[in-house]
Amino acid sequence: MRKSQLWAGLIAPLVAYSGILTAIYVNRSWWRLTDNAISDLGKLGLPHNWLLNVPLVITAVLAIYYASGLLGTAGNSVEKAGIWILIVGFVFLALIGLFPEGTSPHYYVSWGFFLTASFGLLIAGVGMGISGDRKMLYFTVVLFVLAWILALWAMRTFKGVAIPEFIGALTITLWHYTVLSKVLSKTQ
Repeated sequence: MRKSQLWAGLIAPLVAYSGILTAIYVNRSWWRLTDNAISDLGKLGLPHNWLLNVPLVITAVLAIYYASGLLGTAGNSVEKAGIWILIVGFVFLALIGLFPEGTSPHYYVSWGFFLTASFGLLIAGVGMGISGDRKMLYFTVVLFVLAWILALWAMRTFKGVAIPEFIGALTITLWHYTVLSKVLSKTQ
């Protein structure tokens, strides 16, 4: 994996969360964690919708570049398939920024991101387990199951979907940084 891909992997989530948090701050007069979706911050017609949408696209480009480097580190075809599905998830993330709330494809690309990214990490984690990394396998399965349980609970509990979206995003981020730390430990 190239050093630039490692850097892309390191900063991609930071770009996303910086954009999300800035957009929340700018729209704090009306946006509520329990009543809205993260995408509400980037909807059509909102004066500063680019604060969310541009960082999502930049994050997706960085994440795709990083994940393409992960393909070379994959130990088997299952892990590789999971990484490819994760890459598709990152394409959907870019599409969330390109087709913000208020456009007809938005609902589908948003669901596409969360579904493909979560199943991609699950499949990649299973592949890592097949290659002998049992700790990563168990960590991935527990993280996946826990995240889905919490996200489904939050969807039933709150009016908005921002909390389940944050659960999904933070899960992907935690898994990502765990994998990145393993890759970094092998390169030193």
